Amino acid sequence: MLSFMDLSLYRRIVILTGAGVSVASGLRPFRGPDGLWNDEDLARLSHVDTLRSEPLAVWQHWWTMRKIARAASPNPAHLAIAGLEARLGAGRTLALITQNVDGLHTRAGSSSVVEFHGNALRTRCTRHPCALESFEDQQCEGDEVPLCPLCGSALRPDIVLFGEMIPPKADHLAKRALRDCDLFIAAGTSGTVQPAALFASWAAMAGARTVWVNIEAPGHESNFDEVFLGRAEEVLPRLLEGAQRC
Repeated sequence: MLSFMDLSLYRRIVILTGAGVSVASGLRPFRGPDGLWNDEDLARLSHVDTLRSEPLAVWQHWWTMRKIARAASPNPAHLAIAGLEARLGAGRTLALITQNVDGLHTRAGSSSVVEFHGNALRTRCTRHPCALESFEDQQCEGDEVPLCPLCGSALRPDIVLFGEMIPPKADHLAKRALRDCDLFIAAGTSGTVQPAALFASWAAMAGARTVWVNIEAPGHESNFDEVFLGRAEEVLPRLLEGAQRC
């Protein structure tokens, strides 16, 4: 048993997940070997400037991504985090902040999920303000850009594209959780994308114990107290198994 996972010591847990958590579900990571952003065209289709100039091309790319995400299933990493949340006793909380847009954490059963970069399975209006709320969208193909049923403006995937800011609500929820946490775990993330790259240092400033889980070690100036190298779907279940009815 790993001593740091004696959850009787921790009351406010924050877990940050990146694309490495979904690799075992058949989804490609964003960076590193076989990373999506190694393909310049895929990166271009995920930029806000391309949404403005080639909205249909962006839609067609993300419709494909939706199909892939819907065909995937939660893996042991997702399930271990959801299981941890379910086992926490009264007075203890788990805030899950994910950089992933595949919706797999929610499908695994996690309830306190902050989708920091949005959700590719959802759609919203490009016009702000518009009364249309973000909605779960089943559409996965088409020859035209879909339009808002309320105002007629173009719709868009409800994700954070390159060149865009983090949505204020997600930013607020993440910062609030980090301000109060006493255990911070980063799993399957490169630790290089801002502002999530700062989360470990913010958690450390709050006095939290910080833990890294990834196939590669963090940078030499990391803010992690403990480092566990390996695949998230293998390491996370072992690390969290001690959290039984805490």
